[in-house]
Amino acid sequence: MCKLFPSARYVLLEDPDIQARVRSDPRAFLDELRPPVMFDEIQNTPELLDYVRTLIDTRPRRMGQWLFTGSQEAPLMRNITESMAGRAAILQLLPFSLTETDRVNLLHGGFPEVLARPTARSLWFASYLQTYLERDVRAITNVRDLVTFRRFLSLLASRHGQVLNKSDLAAPLGVSVPTIGEWLSILEVTGQIILVPPYFENFGKRLIKSPKIYWADSGLACYLLGVTSPAELERSPFLGALFEGFVAGEILKSQANRGMRKEVYYFRDQQGLEVDFLVPRPNSKLWLIEAKAGKTVRPSMASPLLSLSRGVPRWPGRLIVVHRKSNSQLQTAAIARGVEALDVERFIQEFGGSR
Repeated sequence: MCKLFPSARYVLLEDPDIQARVRSDPRAFLDELRPPVMFDEIQNTPELLDYVRTLIDTRPRRMGQWLFTGSQEAPLMRNITESMAGRAAILQLLPFSLTETDRVNLLHGGFPEVLARPTARSLWFASYLQTYLERDVRAITNVRDLVTFRRFLSLLASRHGQVLNKSDLAAPLGVSVPTIGEWLSILEVTGQIILVPPYFENFGKRLIKSPKIYWADSGLACYLLGVTSPAELERSPFLGALFEGFVAGEILKSQANRGMRKEVYYFRDQQGLEVDFLVPRPNSKLWLIEAKAGKTVRPSMASPLLSLSRGVPRWPGRLIVVHRKSNSQLQTAAIARGVEALDVERFIQEFGGSR
């Protein structure tokens, strides 16, 4: 952020001395600053927002003079939306994507600290979860039993890529279904999970109506599942689901980073036809995507895409099998008539560049 806005004054609001100055005399504190100003960890002094708002209102045409960042999404969003309604553009900084660095991968995910020190990934994720439980979760709601909540996180990882069933999650933990719903809301609000809703339009079929659930970061999902090495990942029964979630996360990162609406769906009917992802594209186009963790692509992988596309006359989109990249195999552009096979890196490049 400092590199993007080199002329902005940087103020770290985690500093106890600065917090004390803000609380004792916020107007005097702001008078000492000349915009543009970047406030980091603004959730520590939310009262400052009301005073900044009055300064914005005195010069409404001067945009981009006040920048706020924070590491606790829920309290940050609550304070910004309450104090800065109609005055602020809100951007979400997600973990790194494949288009930002080739260090991103299925085992490590996209958190910068993990990519910088991959050998310390287990220690970092353990610390991250502890901080998340003690700080972020308690900032949103009063979860009394953090031990059971931590067990819930691991249990949820074992349901990665499955259709959400709250009763199935509640029973092993001995908690109620409403409690599971509350805990899922916490994870969604704090950006830990992705809920992919079913796609209902145009197909005229009896469909499954519950969302599918994924952990947003594949590295964190691997940690929760006890997958610690590339060899363990290859042997893991969760490999397919982990890769599926990795593709979903990359799609959503691409949409968010380009200022687009985050929008991805899945399809499953009661006869068993399932397609991993349906993604609306500009000009009323729709991409159908199958995510396959294997590196060898076969024509049979195209069957669900072809079956679903036949249900829509004049299919206005692309049919794509996304797979892991092989260093020894040539790229296979087409595996069936109208169906492309792309490795995940190439797919994300085309997804981000397509209009």
